[in-house]
Amino acid sequence: MTASSTPRVVSCPCCGKPVEWGPVNAWRPFCSERCKLIDLGAWATERYRVPVTEEKDELETRDPDATS
Repeated sequence: MTASSTPRVVSCPCCGKPVEWGPVNAWRPFCSERCKLIDLGAWATERYRVPVTEEKDELETRDPDATS
């Protein structure tokens, strides 16, 4: 059996249900439109966030003895 003949199965990121990854699943990687919309809503309401580290202002970190 070749790799192309067996469908790849992944877990839905929203509910964890096993989902076939392929053109037959229009909502991949989600199992349904409902799960896709739940995930989109979480991003829209900022429940999901990408962590960012704030950089100090260049003037605060610059050596006062250095010349520009």
